[in-house]
Amino acid sequence: MLLKEYRICMPLTVEEYRIGQLYMISKHSHEQSDRGEGVEVISNEPYTDPAHGPGQFTEKRVFLNSKLPSWAQAVVPKIFYVTEKAWNYYPYTITGESCSFLPKFSIHIVTKYEDNNGCNDNIFGTELKDQEREVCFVDIAYDEIPDRYYKESEDLRHFKSEKTSRGNLQDGWRETQNPIMCSYKLVTVKFEVWGLQTRVEQFVHKVIRDVLLLGHRQAFAWVDEWIDMTMDEVRDFERTIQEATNQKIGVFPPSIAITDSPPSTRALTGPASAPTTPMCIDAPESLNVPKDRPRKKSAPETLTLPDPVQNSDASDADPDRQTDSHAVQSSTFNSSSDADLVGGE
Repeated sequence: MLLKEYRICMPLTVEEYRIGQLYMISKHSHEQSDRGEGVEVISNEPYTDPAHGPGQFTEKRVFLNSKLPSWAQAVVPKIFYVTEKAWNYYPYTITGESCSFLPKFSIHIVTKYEDNNGCNDNIFGTELKDQEREVCFVDIAYDEIPDRYYKESEDLRHFKSEKTSRGNLQDGWRETQNPIMCSYKLVTVKFEVWGLQTRVEQFVHKVIRDVLLLGHRQAFAWVDEWIDMTMDEVRDFERTIQEATNQKIGVFPPSIAITDSPPSTRALTGPASAPTTPMCIDAPESLNVPKDRPRKKSAPETLTLPDPVQNSDASDADPDRQTDSHAVQSSTFNSSSDADLVGGE
């Protein structure tokens, strides 16, 4: 298990970000989705918790096979997704991610929002329970972002909001900016597989950090698009964009159809360059063995042995021949003995 606490500050108030968060997540998911890849929304409905009160429950499928490194793509199915379930009791949210293909893999995120610059070191006092964690500050203006995500219009060092007059964030802006808020995220990653645990958990945290950096940059870069929205308006936008995102991802039918009907006995047709092959059970006549084929004789049916008396007389008459016979018998015995030794007898 690898536990980290991320602190991401923005030049917004917690109340403003309640709208901005919903807008950013919907638009970001739509931008990052493509046919077969991205975020599919399964459920998005009101939910009331006895302890936290009314909130919103969301279930999503995050398809990300092409975004995995090569060593990870080698061990996961071609269609690979992570199931994300989130309970939003703003300004307190709980998010859990899991994968049925990897039962020992899970991500758990607890988020709290406060109107400060990330100075609260005890915000997760209840959740931590004396666990050690690494604290990571994420600077939405000056932290390096992957090249594929960079957009000049979202560069907060140069962006200035027309409606709020906030922006052009300078180095050290977290110490002077007003208003300012902080997203505190306690992230637990588990991948309890020996030999891969450390590597996978560190990789997942790197991906999470990049996602947090990009998402919070965009939340402020798009502030003029959502700052005047009401909660009802942003919920309508959320529903519309989620439907568009699901259509953008698309539904893929199975490449192999399974039916209960028996296979056709007619000839199957293929490409023009391929010869047709009839579908039949019996072998072609050219491969059948003729039933009346004469048996091939590889040896005489009877074996005639020489007369032992004649052999004895011949040996007596030819002493050199007798010596050769004993030599052959001796050679045959030695060969048999070597074979026994090799066989372990």
